[in-house]
Amino acid sequence: KTGCAYWSFRAQATVRTALLVAPYTGSSGANAWALLFGDLRANAYALDASTGKIIWVRKVDDHPYAAITGALTYYSGRVFVPVQGLNEEVQGGRPEYECCTFRGSVSALDVGTGALVWKTYTVGEKQLRGTNARGKSQWGPSGGGIWSSPTIDPRRGAVYVSTGNGYTDPPQPMTDAVIALDLQSGKVRWVRQLTANDAWTLGCRATNTDNLNCPATLGPDYDFSASPALTTIDGRDLLVLPQKSGMTYALDPEKQGALVWQHRIGQGSGRGGQYGGAVDDRYAYFGVGDSTTNAPGGMVAVKLATGERVWHTPPEKTLCGAPGRDCNAAQGAAVTAIPGAVLSGSYDGGLRAYAADDGSLLWQFDTNREFVTVNGVKANGGSMDGPGPIV
Repeated sequence: KTGCAYWSFRAQATVRTALLVAPYTGSSGANAWALLFGDLRANAYALDASTGKIIWVRKVDDHPYAAITGALTYYSGRVFVPVQGLNEEVQGGRPEYECCTFRGSVSALDVGTGALVWKTYTVGEKQLRGTNARGKSQWGPSGGGIWSSPTIDPRRGAVYVSTGNGYTDPPQPMTDAVIALDLQSGKVRWVRQLTANDAWTLGCRATNTDNLNCPATLGPDYDFSASPALTTIDGRDLLVLPQKSGMTYALDPEKQGALVWQHRIGQGSGRGGQYGGAVDDRYAYFGVGDSTTNAPGGMVAVKLATGERVWHTPPEKTLCGAPGRDCNAAQGAAVTAIPGAVLSGSYDGGLRAYAADDGSLLWQFDTNREFVTVNGVKANGGSMDGPGPIV
């Protein structure tokens, strides 16, 4: 009602994750609530939700470029923490940098103490690949960051994660993939790689036979940046998610991630992300990113059971002005489905509601302005990319 602050807490680095509230048992034995999140230096935090006091802080990865972007996930006394390494990916093409040593991972922590229960990496251990023209050691494999929240499957005792591209050679089997891990041990149960041989580092050419900093053949940078959505249709469980390639997929968790269907919603774009689809009891809904193509934006719905297209709505006129690098119709942000409608935020500063039945535009809200806030602090709208609206 007032915006009055009950408590505040200063983390050790920028916090980009969503905030998760979960139960824990305090030192006195009493039941309480913990606030769980991560920062861009790979620190995971648990604070008492009532007081803001630290329960524990755990650095889950010591790599200097390790970071947490996906929200932490809680289940049955454990906290699951995904780790990505974007800041090494954008350094790797520089000849003065020893590229590359980051390895994507997910860690399971005890919710009460922060103690590490298990940790699983998505690429193999680093090996020396040689030295570049500057005499800098070059390493690999690397990459396979996890951008999004892990997905829990209690019935199968599994946790699912989706991974990003590799940074250096040699190619790895768990990049650009969906991975099923054992909930108790972290052991890999199965892997479904959807784009092979995708090693990408900023500043590299298409082919790099004379530059060890870069992959021999530069991949398309088609990360998975969305959590696998675990859903059921006609008595069958599916894992549904979009990829930066412009493809969307449904996998069968009962059959080692076997491909049930795939559907192309866009051309694919290395820049930006596809941060999440949404599902209901009939359809799966996806915003179209494609921020670097000639046709960014729009919405698509497909039949959840088959992947057959139900409707496609092209992008609306950009609310931010004439289309360009700083004004784009891309709708890669996660979408939110509610009864009768699906909501999508855009690069152009618009939040739009589409009819679930036929994709017609119900309304749009232009955030490109200043807002009056409850506590009088100046606020501005603008581009939306990443998290979806919460209803």
